[in-house]
Amino acid sequence: MPAANRGAVPRRPSGDPVKALLHRHRDLCERAVDALEIAAGLEAQGITDRTAARFRHRDVFSLAEELYARVPRAGEPRAEPTPALPVPRVGAAWALSSPLPGIAGAGTVAAMRLTQGQPRLLVAVAGIALLALATRAALRTGPLAARNGPRRGRARRGILAPWTLWLLGYALFGDGLLHNVLTGGPDTLPDGAPGGAWPTATAPALALTLALVPAAWCAYLLTAGARRRLAGSRGLGDFTAAARPLLLGTFALFLGALAALLLGCATVLGEPAAYPQTLTLGALLLLARLLVAHGHRHAPALVLGAAAVTEAVALALPLAGRLPHCGLLALPVRTLTDAVGEPAVPALACGTAALALLLHAGRTLTRASAHAPTGTTG
Repeated sequence: MPAANRGAVPRRPSGDPVKALLHRHRDLCERAVDALEIAAGLEAQGITDRTAARFRHRDVFSLAEELYARVPRAGEPRAEPTPALPVPRVGAAWALSSPLPGIAGAGTVAAMRLTQGQPRLLVAVAGIALLALATRAALRTGPLAARNGPRRGRARRGILAPWTLWLLGYALFGDGLLHNVLTGGPDTLPDGAPGGAWPTATAPALALTLALVPAAWCAYLLTAGARRRLAGSRGLGDFTAAARPLLLGTFALFLGALAALLLGCATVLGEPAAYPQTLTLGALLLLARLLVAHGHRHAPALVLGAAAVTEAVALALPLAGRLPHCGLLALPVRTLTDAVGEPAVPALACGTAALALLLHAGRTLTRASAHAPTGTTG
């Protein structure tokens, strides 16, 4: 008889499968002000609707409701749900710092147009340094600021900077450099280039620096709208269905603002607007920053690196094609540029990367755990 009793002990957890889960996530359940916050926390820990089925529930939200109901309250009054899911307010720090890169970029462009020769080079170097400091200050606070994460996440975030600098540098010099590589070589300067410099696409670069303002506001609208929908959702599926059009709407709003800025910069500077390569690059940088701001750093680092490597390979292949018996190496780039032009290279590289990040953001930024305070960084 004692042996039979000992054999019956392992069956007890199967009769109450939620009890072990409650012990494992007791801190989350005791801290939560409603079941939806528990559901978001469980989702952040990798618990899906399929996992919830093993606990005899149809979805994560149903499981969270039971966990919330079973946590002892000890007679303490519950807090209001608003503090747990705070809607971010417009902060003076990020609202005032987000225009700084655009101001630095506009000042640099104006100063370069008033100088020639070596002073122009010094102005460019000083302007780039000032622009880097302004961008760093603008991204340290507000809705575009990166979440604090583990050491590996911070190291991965550091990888983003070189890829971003390359992509921005290509937007400024890449098309002209590729044209010269295809037609004469990197040592061949275009006729009439001021100061003997490579031709630069100033309007796209200036528009991208100015676009940090609409990027910050679009990120704010996404976060604020997601928090409101999270507080009012009945379940995780309801929140995802409401968050997906919100994400696409803010993304489209940013592209519209960037297109307007690009048109204005091109008109003022008397340069081509370069819509394809600039809009795709702007979309890529916005999506990457949104993911980083919500704790997802691996995918942006991977995709930005792939886009930068693609542009670098497009520059290297025509040079490699000049080696003996290696002419076929330059054929893909020459075929593409002969058919569409040099802007096709960055547009294709950044457009493909932006599409990949948009699909990834559609899965990650529409999850409740991406916007709830209990969500973890990824």
